[in-house]
Amino acid sequence: MTEFEVIASYFNAGQQSRGDVILGQSDDCAIVRTTPQTHIAVTTDTMVAGVHFDEKVPPRALGHKLVAVNLSDLAAMGAEPAWLSLAITMPEVNTSWLEEFSAGLHELANYYNCQLIGGDTTRGPLTLTLTAQGLLPEDQLLTRRGANPGDWIYVSGTLGDAAAALAAQRGEISVCPVQQQQLEERLFYPTPRITLGQALRPIATSAIDISDGLAADLSHILKRSEVGARLQVNNLPYSNALNGNIAVEQQRHFALHGGDDYELCFTIPEASRGTLETALAHIGVDVTCVGQIEANGGLRLFDGDNELPSSIVGYQHFGVNL
Repeated sequence: MTEFEVIASYFNAGQQSRGDVILGQSDDCAIVRTTPQTHIAVTTDTMVAGVHFDEKVPPRALGHKLVAVNLSDLAAMGAEPAWLSLAITMPEVNTSWLEEFSAGLHELANYYNCQLIGGDTTRGPLTLTLTAQGLLPEDQLLTRRGANPGDWIYVSGTLGDAAAALAAQRGEISVCPVQQQQLEERLFYPTPRITLGQALRPIATSAIDISDGLAADLSHILKRSEVGARLQVNNLPYSNALNGNIAVEQQRHFALHGGDDYELCFTIPEASRGTLETALAHIGVDVTCVGQIEANGGLRLFDGDNELPSSIVGYQHFGVNL
């Protein structure tokens, strides 16, 4: 198959069309229509074979996760997903692999009403790059900058499952087959918190998605907002799969430093905590308060009243990963 046949067979087919796409994948550029008083949020993520995944990862999961990690960035900004562009480099045309990969990609994109409007297809080592664009009201920008002393720190969902799944695959921890399946479901098929992000726009002071571990990602908020934080590690939320037969210290390590959770971390002022509870009642996402913003810079970890040694190390492409 030629690259154009690949595009027509796997990436033009199987997706929904949006009314604001004037011209999609049939020309040199896509053309989209936006509305007044609207900003466009843009994010790009790359997944490389041998770095982000290996041959054991199902191609359908790769398609899903490639979309999910980008939409998670949009969720952290409170944006409404709109358009996707895919650059795919692959060593050969494997039709069964493409069938599954594109099915996973379209399934999640269609669920969130995203349209694939362009990209590039080339030959080489397997590399998957997706750019996602979303829409934001100009008067409701949610960023990493804005946390204030006294704000409460929340996280969505549960933390540490994806890191635990990788540790189990490597033989670093021992879990039963049922636990392994549950943990790998979180690793392979993360859920971007789009609805939560949009609900947070008028009430949160800052937000970020948790891709490199809570400690590292929360520290980005602290740096941009020029504040510090007191984090209660005994409040970290874990799934039933992670709670089973895994030491507390290991659970904390996965949650704080593991990454690949794609949950949201956000800050809420005291006056808006009731508004948050009202908003959550309509979207069905669990959130947990895990700490509070302080005036003095830096991240401090506590177990009750006892301060613990702090580390902000998360996943790093060019550094040491513990």
